[in-house]
Formats: sequence, C-alpha cells, structure tokens
Amino acid sequence: MNGGRIFAVIALLLAAAAVAGCGRKSALDTPYQAQVDARKEAEKTGAPLPAAPEKPDRDKPFILDPLL
Repeated sequence: MNGGRIFAVIALLLAAAAVAGCGRKSALDTPYQAQVDARKEAEKTGAPLPAAPEKPDRDKPFILDPLL
C-alpha cells in the first residue's frame, strides 16, 4: 500500500470511531414520553405549554417483529 491509501484508511477508521461515539446510552423515548417530558419542562420554565399528549393505543404487533 502506498502512503495515500494508508492515510485514507486511517482517516476512515477515525471518522467511523467518532460517529460511533455519538448519541446517548439509555433507552429510547417513545413519542408519547417525549411529549410528556416536553410538557413538564415547559411547565417548569413558564414557556407556552404544548398540546396535551394523547395516550397511545395498545402495542400492535407487526408481521416482521419476530425478526427483530
């Protein structure tokens, strides 16, 4: 390998490592829970309240769920 290819491979590996480190390590929030949290935060700060979230329907299974 010449120097250019080695540099490109190293740069690609560093970029992949940087992207892999993004985000947070915790459970994902459901859209309903995110709306509830946003409403609580708005109440604390005195900002205009967003619309009240609607309780979601029960979990509906999808045909591809067993694959996940």
